[in-house]
Amino acid sequence: MVLRMLFRYLANNEQLIQRLADSYPMRRAAQLLVGVYFRTQSIAAQNKLLSSEQFVRMVRSLKSNIKEKLEPANQDMKKKK
Repeated sequence: MVLRMLFRYLANNEQLIQRLADSYPMRRAAQLLVGVYFRTQSIAAQNKLLSSEQFVRMVRSLKSNIKEKLEPANQDMKKKK
């Protein structure tokens, strides 16, 4: 319970979130994620594992699932302000 409250406080601290976003480890993690994304896309295309249309559909599906999961958190943050 205390840990949940601590995480909620840290997640709602805009200054902390901004400092984390500007930090080298976060930027590097984002770079690595994008690199893996493009490498996976090119490997799948070379090996004909997925067509480009299938890959785009898969990514859109993933994107919509993430948005769906984050929507309640965004609404909670807006209510607290």
